[in-house]
Amino acid sequence: MIDTLLASLTDGLLIGVVYGIAAMGLTLIFGVMNVINLAHGPIIALGMFGVYLLFTNLGFNPYVALLPVGLFGLLLGVVIYFVAVNRVIDAPHLSSLLATFSVSMIIVGLGTAIFTTTFRNVDYSLGTLSLGSITVPLTRVVSAAVALLVVAALYLFLKHSRLGKYVRAVANNRTSAGLMGIPSTRVLAFSFGLGTALATIAGGLIAISLPFTILSGGVYELKSFVIVVLGGLGNPVGALIGGLILGVIEGVVPVFMKTTWVPVLEYVLFVLILLVRPQGLLGAKK
Repeated sequence: MIDTLLASLTDGLLIGVVYGIAAMGLTLIFGVMNVINLAHGPIIALGMFGVYLLFTNLGFNPYVALLPVGLFGLLLGVVIYFVAVNRVIDAPHLSSLLATFSVSMIIVGLGTAIFTTTFRNVDYSLGTLSLGSITVPLTRVVSAAVALLVVAALYLFLKHSRLGKYVRAVANNRTSAGLMGIPSTRVLAFSFGLGTALATIAGGLIAISLPFTILSGGVYELKSFVIVVLGGLGNPVGALIGGLILGVIEGVVPVFMKTTWVPVLEYVLFVLILLVRPQGLLGAKK
């Protein structure tokens, strides 16, 4: 029993790191421009298909394929921002929700027409890693390590690069940043692209371990919402911690009860956090 629990806990923590960077993309966009991106799930699915197509058609190593997939996500996010978000960024929240929801429907519609809803998987294995009685797929370990590298790179970028400081300045006060000569519109477009790049990378990492369809992104979008509410909207560190918590729930709960209870418990936790601490575990009180 203990061995099974430890193995499930380890597996949950590893997938939780990947969930964390998926949610980080969502919370970064909200933290910088106060926009909830309802196209987040379909963009995750595009990351899945990006890695799949580069792996099956061009023979890319799936982890190497994350580089062009992430770049694609960045450029796609910039395009989405200028086409759909820029015009409504100062409008009521419903306008930006409808704009990103429209983008979501376009991606899902085109993706379904092109790829259908047949399940795909990236047939790639690195074997297993055994630590005593615990055995986990090595792809899960590498994916978690890649996710942590992405988190570290994001932290260093936002903390020390000039563009990263611009992003933080615009997030803090867009008007003052503009008065100081910071090109707010371009910084906002880049920030949206950075959030979508994180989503596509997370999708690619998920695709390496789990089967998927063009509709699979919706599941991870819902998980991302649970995570950002858990960690605190606009807080990237909270997103990572929330991802780990959700991963632990998904890993440990099936040891004691049916797997069908996992989403039930996740959304019960979601409602409890909204009722007890709506700003999230790491969110500041207003």
